[in-house]
Amino acid sequence: INDNLNEYHKYTKKIVVPTGDMPDSLIFCPMMIGERIVGVITVQSFEKFAYDPHHIHVLKTLGTYTAIALENASLVENLEDKVKERTKEVVRQKEIIEESNKHITDSIRYAKRIQEAFLPNEYSISELLVNAFILYKPKDIVSGDFYWIERKQNKILFAVVDCTGHGVPGAFMSIIGFNGLNQIVNEYNYTRPADILTHLNKSISNTLRQRVEDSKIRDGMDIAICSIDLETKKLEFAGAFSPLFILRNNDVIKVKGDKHPIGNFVGVQEYEFTNNEIDLYSEDRIYIFSDGFADQFGGPHGKKIKHAHFRKLLLDNHKKPMPQQKEAINTFFEEWRGSFEQIDDVCIIGVAV
Repeated sequence: INDNLNEYHKYTKKIVVPTGDMPDSLIFCPMMIGERIVGVITVQSFEKFAYDPHHIHVLKTLGTYTAIALENASLVENLEDKVKERTKEVVRQKEIIEESNKHITDSIRYAKRIQEAFLPNEYSISELLVNAFILYKPKDIVSGDFYWIERKQNKILFAVVDCTGHGVPGAFMSIIGFNGLNQIVNEYNYTRPADILTHLNKSISNTLRQRVEDSKIRDGMDIAICSIDLETKKLEFAGAFSPLFILRNNDVIKVKGDKHPIGNFVGVQEYEFTNNEIDLYSEDRIYIFSDGFADQFGGPHGKKIKHAHFRKLLLDNHKKPMPQQKEAINTFFEEWRGSFEQIDDVCIIGVAV
């Protein structure tokens, strides 16, 4: 409109000016996004014929840019609202997860107390194994490795047991294994290591089969178990995928265990384990262990310690007092591990004759 006074009646019956004078020239340009009007932009002048098509084109362009800017601002505002809502939801879910994790961790810590309660305490260990050490390093709060010590008449029996897995699954298996050993020795009165493993294999297999009939379950444990006759100084040993090391005269004597696990294959219950009898001599050192030490990654090239390195470590330290041996072995392990995560539970028993 370039002459408002003469042209307004084409569009409206009456002009109401809220304040000031009535303009003579006006441009009203809709601001559109697609076919949707998001606003109107206007310029006005008190001069007649103030605007030509160029001004209209400029205003249309400005209107388009303004409409896009308004739309973007609206999208950003909506996006910010959605981000705030999503952030609140994430925080809420995080709090739920943290609370759930706390309950789980509290439960696992309580399970640790239960597991520690059935492990022999330091007093029992020192009473039964006068000159010995036990290095016990769970990977997680609870462990799939455990040690077991018992006296029966004139014999001291001790074992290192490595259950399938670690953490909570391994801890459940450790309770089954610990109770099985106690029952076989204290109720059934077996003291011969091979007999203990043979009966434990049957017991674990039956226990697991009762829970999962006809399954392909492969849970079980590797064990090294020794019996020392306090009168004859004779050592008996049996192993289920676990060896025995005897250090004598600066040499390592390796007594292999059977290549058969405990309870690992449901239904294979009639296996008879081998009983090894060894005469002990003064200053002999006896070591049984799980595989967690040798399997640890680390060192300068990120490799496993392996049994050869472990044997050398024992050779270098076996003449030291048992507490110093334990400290040396633990220090080596931690230095080798460095920044690497501990990959498995570790359990080592060393006994001086």
